[in-house]
Amino acid sequence: MSKNLFITGTGTDVGKTYVTGLIIKKLRENGKNAAYYKAAMSGNIRRTDGSLIPGDALQVKNVSGIKQPLEEMCPYVYETAVSPHLASKIEGNPVETEQVLKGFDEVCGRYDYVTVEGSGGIVCPLRFDEQKIQLEDFITARSMSCLIIADAGLGTINAVVLTHEYMKARKITTKGIIFNHYVTGNRLHEDNKLMCEYMTGLKAVACVNDGDTELDIPFEALDRLYE
Repeated sequence: MSKNLFITGTGTDVGKTYVTGLIIKKLRENGKNAAYYKAAMSGNIRRTDGSLIPGDALQVKNVSGIKQPLEEMCPYVYETAVSPHLASKIEGNPVETEQVLKGFDEVCGRYDYVTVEGSGGIVCPLRFDEQKIQLEDFITARSMSCLIIADAGLGTINAVVLTHEYMKARKITTKGIIFNHYVTGNRLHEDNKLMCEYMTGLKAVACVNDGDTELDIPFEALDRLYE
């Protein structure tokens, strides 16, 4: 069975897809049979034949260099750039927990390391109709530990602490934080890192500068995040 890690963000557009790609690239470069999975993906564009391109999956594939087929990376792909629960109300094809878990288990059966990316932040409804499915339901169904991706800039202390407290209240294990858009020597960024570590008890396992093509973390440290 594979080793897994769930990647959540402090919100939308903090760069968790790009950072996820760098994480998987590090695994691949160290000889690991690595894969990507995401339960639901919104805001995608269509091919000329009308089918949707799973954009986040494609970005991860391009950044990481893995050969995994796009078709097995995400069971629910929507065009409308809104939360999956609303996208499915607009387009149909609502998320079914059984289908998400089935796809995940199949990927886990074929790869040694599976990195799972969330949709938006940790408080993301995947479905809200006669069934109510939250992102955390997927995480807890497979007992996954998490890594928080946060923007290094203004507002991140509040975002990181609230994300961690929400996860802690739901007994979701958090392994650490990666700060994106980080500038070494920037006093705000360095203080944000310090304060987030102090207020959550979590360690910043890596900091990603704009344009980085490698994740600055020893492979052994990255490997320990996976369970």
